[in-house]
Amino acid sequence: MSPIPVNLAVEDELSETVLRTVIKFVDREYHIGTTYGRNGFGYLRKTVRGWNSAARGTPFVLLTDLDKNTCPPTLIQEWLGIPQHPNLIFRVAVREVEAWLLADSHNFASFLTVRQEIMPLDCDNLADPKEQLIRVARQARSRDIRNRIVPAPRSTAKQGPDYNGCLGAFVQDHWDISIASAASPSLRRALRKLRTFEPTWPDVPIE
Repeated sequence: MSPIPVNLAVEDELSETVLRTVIKFVDREYHIGTTYGRNGFGYLRKTVRGWNSAARGTPFVLLTDLDKNTCPPTLIQEWLGIPQHPNLIFRVAVREVEAWLLADSHNFASFLTVRQEIMPLDCDNLADPKEQLIRVARQARSRDIRNRIVPAPRSTAKQGPDYNGCLGAFVQDHWDISIASAASPSLRRALRKLRTFEPTWPDVPIE
């Protein structure tokens, strides 16, 4: 099978780490080129038509969060508003990429130094996975974990100072995608798409 070049479009640093780890896990010859985004969902929504057009030449994998939207197909339709090119792999984490981490509850509880009993269940149905993750991390026995993930008291920040770095370390070194995908349908769908994707190349005229 020929190597498949792909570019990435993501909301933030954590999403990029998750997507790269997922692509590596499917064990196909994806060659990742440029990563775009890291500026939130607003940037992705504004530029998605450009990635859809650019996918004609090089496939794109775009990962965003469902957040408060109704369902992934509705979000994709609202964002694109035009036919989706077959080379645009548009994946939506339900409801946030943090749910995919929480779905590996045993390993994540160990990493966060919390009791597994307090880990949330049915993660794809959580209204706000990030809020739930931070709530759990507040109970971490490790002060280092708490200080990195949880916002400081009286801070207006929505996350701790090394939220992405700390969770990225979990993703790269401890996250069991097999376990997580068994508990997260949206992660399972993303894996299936990456495993079965076949790029469509433009016809090259014969001279």
